[in-house]
This record gives sequence, C-alpha cells and structure tokens, in this order.
Amino acid sequence: MKETRTYADRREYNIRAVTKRRKKVRLMAIAHLGGKCIRCGYSKYPEVLEFHHKDPTKKDFNVSAKGHCRSWARVKAEIEKCNLLCANCHREIHVEQKLAASKGNFGMNSE
Repeated sequence: MKETRTYADRREYNIRAVTKRRKKVRLMAIAHLGGKCIRCGYSKYPEVLEFHHKDPTKKDFNVSAKGHCRSWARVKAEIEKCNLLCANCHREIHVEQKLAASKGNFGMNSE
C-alpha cells in the first residue's frame, strides 16, 4: 500500500524548514554586519542582537519578520541600511529619539 503525506506532516515539515532558514539568514546577517553591537560591543548571544534602520524612511521590510522569505541578496541590501545593536542599546536609541522628538531632550544624545 502506498503511503501518502498528510497535511499535518507537510505542515510540520514547513514549520521546521522555515525555522531553520530564519535562523540561518539571521546568523548570516549578523555576521555580515560584524557580529557585535556597534554601540557597546556586545556579542555573547546572537539572539540579543537586533537590526536598527539608520533611516526608517528607506526601510523596505523588517529583517527579523520577513527576512526568512526573501533572497539573501534582498536581505543583504536591507541590512546594509541597518546598524547592528544589542536589545538594550536599540531600546535606548528609540527612547532618545522619542525624547528628542517631543522636545524633552534633557541633554540626551540621539543616534
């Protein structure tokens, strides 16, 4: 008797394949940008590193969310518009930008 794949089997395979590709593309992107936070030098866990678009108006897609389904060339072009930051430095930059935009700068730098 011939075995056939079920929807559930295919679904599980696709989930594993997407997870594997997402991790591979993310690690390639992190390596391409130097592998460490440009602000503090953090590099211990790649899961903590994030992509910060230098100019949000030139952002075509969110690398973390859509990078797994794009070609490496497209991902590479997008990450070249980004700085690699640890999660803490990334949050600090966004807070500094919000404070500067609301005129409550309080002497903080915005990068």
